Amino acid sequence: MASQQLAKNFKQSVVAALWLSFLTMPLMVIRVDTVEKTITWRWMHLLWMLVGSFVLALVWYFLMDRRDRGGANDGNLNTEAAPSRFSIWLNNPRVARPLMAFGLLFAVAFPFLFSMYQTNILISALIYVVLGLGLNITVGLAGLLDLGYVAFYAVGAYAYALLNYHFHLGFWAVLPLGGILGAFFGILLGFPVLRLRGDYLAIVTLGFGEIVRLVLQNWDAFSFGPSGISNIARPGFFGVTYSVSQATTYIYYIMLAFVLLTIFVTARLKDSRIGRAWLALREDEIACQAMGIDNTKAKLLAFAMGATFAGFMGVVFAAKTTFINPASFTFMESAMILAIVVLGGMGSIPGVILGAFLLMLMPEYMRAFSQYRMLLFGATMIVVMVFRPQGLIKARRKIYKVNTKPAGQA
Repeated sequence: MASQQLAKNFKQSVVAALWLSFLTMPLMVIRVDTVEKTITWRWMHLLWMLVGSFVLALVWYFLMDRRDRGGANDGNLNTEAAPSRFSIWLNNPRVARPLMAFGLLFAVAFPFLFSMYQTNILISALIYVVLGLGLNITVGLAGLLDLGYVAFYAVGAYAYALLNYHFHLGFWAVLPLGGILGAFFGILLGFPVLRLRGDYLAIVTLGFGEIVRLVLQNWDAFSFGPSGISNIARPGFFGVTYSVSQATTYIYYIMLAFVLLTIFVTARLKDSRIGRAWLALREDEIACQAMGIDNTKAKLLAFAMGATFAGFMGVVFAAKTTFINPASFTFMESAMILAIVVLGGMGSIPGVILGAFLLMLMPEYMRAFSQYRMLLFGATMIVVMVFRPQGLIKARRKIYKVNTKPAGQA
């Protein structure tokens, strides 16, 4: 049986390699020099394409067979893999607690160990950690696909920029207003989509995000249009002004506190009554309603809570960059935040954190491959979704054990 499968994989790999080589032959082999009016035939390039595609196809089919055999052995036909060793280690308190303590100490000492440039990069990563955890409430827990999440991010950023420009309000005065405005717009989006699911919900949220961006881009009298708003004040502390380096360190510690607060809040929400209602809503909306859960309230709370964190981060982003314009809030930002949630593991707090650090830090520290950045990104997402659809760190489900033994028996 194994030899037959190996022969089948070999045959499929040969066919795939020949077909790909045939399709790419004009690009890989023929080179036309319009100046010298010559044609160069590069047959070695075609050979490398043939060999490379054959090897990759063979490895791909081998991994697919291994995944299918693992699912069959577990009696699971939906390709849901078992928790990885990394997930088991993280769920072990003896491993997780020392790891978290070391990570916290390293995070506190980070600005003193590395340059301001590295601190700026980590601030951006921490902002996306909070954004990912916020979207994880809407998508990962409640199962509501939101492709316009960046709109709430933009609301918070423009709230601080405009209030600081017109009324000279500071960072700490606008920060709670940014969260409140984000929650308000989250509820505003939630009402029209209460009866929508799946693709229809995704299209409406995508349209909402584009509407907000286009309003900010074209309403010059309100948002200054494509020119944006500059000279936004950085955070202060009781009237104390900081230099650029000191302000960067200050914002870093603000973001570190925000990340810890967001982790605590989302973890408590997940284990709360409303968190269990979100999980039930994600699994089966009809059964959820039949059990007496108010679906309308649960959906609006999910949109509002997720948008609140985005509003907070919009204020921090405006204070960090001191300049914003509509180009900072495109659909690609929403797609990246959603990729963080899906790659890390929907509903998994450690997974979202890991996904945010991977997707935000890897491009910065792999600039040598900048020309192939999107290629590597796409290939990574394909591999993860095929071989680990539940994400890098699978969300842990609560298991309730019922004692079925009769009373009086040990």
